[in-house]
Amino acid sequence: MKWQLKKPVVLVGMMGAGKTAVGTMLARILGVRFTDSDDEIVKAANMSIPEIFARDGEAFFRRKEAQVLARLLHERPGVLSTGGGAFLAEGNRQAIAAAGVSVWLRADLDLLWQRVRHKNTRPLLRTENPRETLRGLLEARAPVYALADLAVDSLPGVSVEDMAQRVIAALETRPDVLERKK
Repeated sequence: MKWQLKKPVVLVGMMGAGKTAVGTMLARILGVRFTDSDDEIVKAANMSIPEIFARDGEAFFRRKEAQVLARLLHERPGVLSTGGGAFLAEGNRQAIAAAGVSVWLRADLDLLWQRVRHKNTRPLLRTENPRETLRGLLEARAPVYALADLAVDSLPGVSVEDMAQRVIAALETRPDVLERKK
């Protein structure tokens, strides 16, 4: 199957929702570039995200994130994975809406916890009770993620490839974004 992607697809959602894995597979299937905004921030800063948070704070990180996102949205259409907090900023949501389409990979607490509990690369989860911290983040962020143009449920036992196909099915409801080539 050949596709024509007309606008950037921006994957949003919680850490552990599968944005990078699904985004990589989605880009491969569509034959477009995949970019992870967190990776681009790390390259630009020449520091890891935990190092940026520790040295410069979250506010500095969020400013850099907005700059990187704005740049990436104006490159040729591809699939872009964002950090969990990127979509929370009104300016980022407006930039995404103006240039592309947002897709919320929606996942419940149990699935998210299963995926992130063994990783120590999540600065926001460096707390006494990381599962409760994750719950609080999910409860606070879900209403904002719900503002995304499309939502696709991330479920246990669904392969990355099947998730990418589910995202494609959602994108096909938007002919201004994705079209099958004849």
